[in-house]
Amino acid sequence: MNIFELPINTLDGQPSTLSNYKGKVLLLVNVASKCGLTPQYEGLERLHEKYSEKGLSVLGFPCNQFLGQEPGTAQEIQEFCSTTYGITFPLFEKIEVNGASRHPIYSQLVQVEDDEGEAGDIKWNFEKFLVNRSGEIVARIRPQVEPEDPRVVEQLEKLLSE
Repeated sequence: MNIFELPINTLDGQPSTLSNYKGKVLLLVNVASKCGLTPQYEGLERLHEKYSEKGLSVLGFPCNQFLGQEPGTAQEIQEFCSTTYGITFPLFEKIEVNGASRHPIYSQLVQVEDDEGEAGDIKWNFEKFLVNRSGEIVARIRPQVEPEDPRVVEQLEKLLSE
């Protein structure tokens, strides 16, 4: 099953899939509200604003698996993201990205290697994945790399021009 067909609920609990994003370049990110990397929301939102008309969709997947840094309810997460960071990109239900209860979307994502050839479990909040318009996962970007890092922007712009 490709990434567009896997079921996932929206943040407000409505059944969905990523099929609405077919034909777009995706930047998928596991997010958290109480993490040292939470300010990356700013860069993610700027990318979303700058490139959405060219076909980019940033998609956030809240996760509480890293030191309980996303403890909120769906409503609390939405309120925090919109009031603190002005987030307008879609957020999905809180999921697990590692372990036996790993969401199927992340079961596919973790198979992809990063720049150093390492695949496997998500290391921390704000690990990023680039997906091309066909649904192929083409890059894994570790959490410490800022969303607007020139290497990320270069990859993103290349995918948007294809």
